[in-house]
Amino acid sequence: MITRRVGLLGGAFNPPHDGHLKLARLALEHLDLDELRFVPTALSPHKPDPGGPDGPTRLRLLAGLLAEAGDRCRLETLEVDRGGTSYTVDTLEALTAREPGTGWILLMGSDQLAGLPRWHRAERIFQLASVAIAPRPGVPLVEPGVPLRPVERWSGRPGERVWLPPTDLDLASTALRDRLAADPARDPGGLPSQVLAAIRSENLYR
Repeated sequence: MITRRVGLLGGAFNPPHDGHLKLARLALEHLDLDELRFVPTALSPHKPDPGGPDGPTRLRLLAGLLAEAGDRCRLETLEVDRGGTSYTVDTLEALTAREPGTGWILLMGSDQLAGLPRWHRAERIFQLASVAIAPRPGVPLVEPGVPLRPVERWSGRPGERVWLPPTDLDLASTALRDRLAADPARDPGGLPSQVLAAIRSENLYR
């Protein structure tokens, strides 16, 4: 029996930005969540390592974003604590064992859909969790190529797919890193004030 509903927003958060914050707020508004957790990776299996701050530093940057995210949001440090390549299936199995009775839903932008079938043990992931997808500007809407039941509202059970409203923010951490490196004194746009202040105080992304 599902007694709690928890959203999981994973990623490198390198750096965390307003698009992450907007997606979190959409999920809280539309998925009837008890809690939303930001889950920074130690090392992503889907992208080459772009460099930048280590896991503990990205956790500190996320703390700045969470200051603006509301009291139902918190950090989940399991992947950074574990180290190595961060596989979603390993995280879900650990969380399910640690917190029985919790329903899990993964939050993502529509740009991630094409890669879902290639995720490590993808079938097992959706035995443990559902997925909520927010359209990204310029990205066609297609059904994910994994076995998910389309639903209008998430029931709390695993294996479901629900659409969220679009974030209407075309932000990417790569572009923000490039802007910060090109002109550290200039506000690159798209960063919460506390995140930008931490980046500058620690001389990151130079």
